[in-house]
Amino acid sequence: MQEKNMTTVTEFFIVAFQSSRYLRIYLICLILMIYFGTICGNLLIITLVSTSKNLHAPMYFFIAQLSITDIFITSNIVPNMLHILLNNGGTITIISCMTQLYVFGTTEASECLLLTVMSYDRYVAICNPLLYSSIMTKKRCVILAAMCWVLSFFLSFIETLFISKMTFCGPNIIDHFFCDLVPLLKIACSGVYTMELVNYILSFPLLLSPITIIIISYTKIIVTILRFQSRISRQKAFSTCSSHLMVVIIFFVTILSVYIFPTEGQTLNTSKLLSLLYTVFTPFINPIIYSLRNKEIKKSLQGIINKC
Repeated sequence: MQEKNMTTVTEFFIVAFQSSRYLRIYLICLILMIYFGTICGNLLIITLVSTSKNLHAPMYFFIAQLSITDIFITSNIVPNMLHILLNNGGTITIISCMTQLYVFGTTEASECLLLTVMSYDRYVAICNPLLYSSIMTKKRCVILAAMCWVLSFFLSFIETLFISKMTFCGPNIIDHFFCDLVPLLKIACSGVYTMELVNYILSFPLLLSPITIIIISYTKIIVTILRFQSRISRQKAFSTCSSHLMVVIIFFVTILSVYIFPTEGQTLNTSKLLSLLYTVFTPFINPIIYSLRNKEIKKSLQGIINKC
């Protein structure tokens, strides 16, 4: 009788941030400005890397790839979120929800893998400078970037496939600002255990392995830098990887706090704010960090300004 009375959900209602009208208008204006800044900033990085000859190096190639993922992440989340905020909530079909989840999963996974490759690039540049040009060739960089994207598409497809097989028969309200894994697991009627198991297995290639590689790479980098006799050499070596290290810390701390180690007292609003940090603010901050802390990018930007 219970199975007969269960109605299958065909669409979800996304709550987003329930607040007063004036606060929502303020939030819309703020997010719209950040979104505009994110697109312009990341497009500027891609343009500089593509056109400036002094930026035709592996590190800048991967920074451009990271900018592409940041554009996709924000473009996948922000427009729909602004529509939901404007209407104080909004509906989304299951197909649209799964599509958004797949694009989000792909871009987040690719960013995670690209940051790992970038840490390896910094390790080779500082620990094996004489072999750097022979190891990090243009062909190898393209292969590594392509592997990051292909692996992200594949792993995200597996996750989305298992999520789509879950049954949603109860309340169709998603207390979030986009279709994310955690709120979907809370409203699913069946298949939750299987999805949690799949998520646990996928965390090895997507989180555990990258974090391990990054920690090992930076441990060896720090040990090598401390062995430098010249203070100027140490400062120069550290400045080449400090911006990347800042981006890595911001990205992984927010991801781990939401998906892997959420605190017991973490409210839904706290979870939303953390999600807002890595989906909206981090893609906005990334090009600022790389441009302000990198002399070559600033030099290329200054060259374009002077030409104009």
